[in-house]
Amino acid sequence: MAALSILTVKFVAIGLSKELAGNYNSAYGFLQLFGILADFGLYAVGVREMARAKDRSAVLCALIIIRSVILLFSLTLALALVWLLPQWQGTPLPLSVTVAALVPLFTLLAGILRTVFQVHHKMQYVFLAEVTQRIITTGLIALFIVAGVRGSSDVRLLNVFLFIGGLGAFVLLLISLAASSRLERIQWRRDPAVIRSVLRQSVPFGVAFLCMALYRQIDVTMIALLRPDFEIQNAEYGFVLRMVEMGYVIPTFLLNSVLPTLSERDARGEDTRELLGKTLIVLLLLGAIAALFSALWARPLIELLTTDAYLSTPGKPGSDTALRLMALPIFLNGLVQYGFYVLLNRGQSKPLVKILGSAAVLSIGLNGLLIPSYGYIGATTTSNIVHVLLTITLMVRASRTMAAHIFAQALLKIFLFACVLGVGLWKAVPLLTSEIPTVIGLVAASIAMTVFMFAVRIHTIFLPTKTVGMP
Repeated sequence: MAALSILTVKFVAIGLSKELAGNYNSAYGFLQLFGILADFGLYAVGVREMARAKDRSAVLCALIIIRSVILLFSLTLALALVWLLPQWQGTPLPLSVTVAALVPLFTLLAGILRTVFQVHHKMQYVFLAEVTQRIITTGLIALFIVAGVRGSSDVRLLNVFLFIGGLGAFVLLLISLAASSRLERIQWRRDPAVIRSVLRQSVPFGVAFLCMALYRQIDVTMIALLRPDFEIQNAEYGFVLRMVEMGYVIPTFLLNSVLPTLSERDARGEDTRELLGKTLIVLLLLGAIAALFSALWARPLIELLTTDAYLSTPGKPGSDTALRLMALPIFLNGLVQYGFYVLLNRGQSKPLVKILGSAAVLSIGLNGLLIPSYGYIGATTTSNIVHVLLTITLMVRASRTMAAHIFAQALLKIFLFACVLGVGLWKAVPLLTSEIPTVIGLVAASIAMTVFMFAVRIHTIFLPTKTVGMP
């Protein structure tokens, strides 16, 4: 998924002019906020409730009904705003958002069916649906690049690229519907009691998810509102956020996979400390890898995944500057997500809303101060400040809510691995002079990381143990 999404970024950067690429990123950035509103915490709550429910079919039907109603309201609100805001009148953005709305429409409907795969531990169907979607999207856009499209300023091509994204999302929905029906029979019956129960539990977490979306994704929309050069700003920053999202989504998938097991064990009163400790170790490992590549290989990665037009110059920041500045938030995001899911599992919505709501207010305030003068550099500064404060607050709260066993030896291995990886990446930077050396470097780094992981026996951290570790 990550590889195909990155290829799509590359093809869009090649095929569209910087101004249209900015509209492409602005459209998806704007819709992300309303996509989170449409999710409204249903997925996370749905996984927990489906794992515990005796009548899963009734819960699934209630989730689909609630998701459909909220999704219709959310996308209608998004389209009304984008067509009415005076800042965007006369720009391609309103029509681009309208076409791009097909993606959250189909993706969110498919997403609620993913709860079935999650609780049945049949994630191969998610793999099939998600990868097929991205193959279609990437493949169709690639046809235009093969046909010789380069830096086009044709607005029609922008909307064609966005429509292709919607087509891929529609295929995702079809595959998810077909596969989920094999695991869980969907009974199309409206059960008001179940709907009210699911809605009552999801509303607080929906507010929490909305706050998370605000502190993580409001900056693209605020750049579009506050900067007259928003097309260029969001062209350079938007592609970086697409790459950062790949760093964000892996911890999310991991925690979504852990949540059903955690919920079941916790409900039975079993000891979950080892499970949580190993989850934390995985998050630290993944975060360290993503952050080190973002910080040390920012320029070669941006050159590989976009074009030279997006690189920084001595007098001007570029996408590589933004990626380097986002390294710390990429690392901390996994810890933020961990704290979120621990509180979600225990149903502690009030402290979660309070913490994330404060983060959203702080993010909006700082972005409002910094973006007009510094553009996306101000946005990345805001992201660093918010993530540091959130990590401290949520990890303290999570540790008090559910303890985790973390072995000192495991932390030492992760630290040693990160140090060796960091030195290796830093030493290799002078060799990455063009796209081909960077590709070779990525392959070599992947092989080296795998070999070193086995050399220091990092894989043994995740094997079952009978001894009690250090808290």
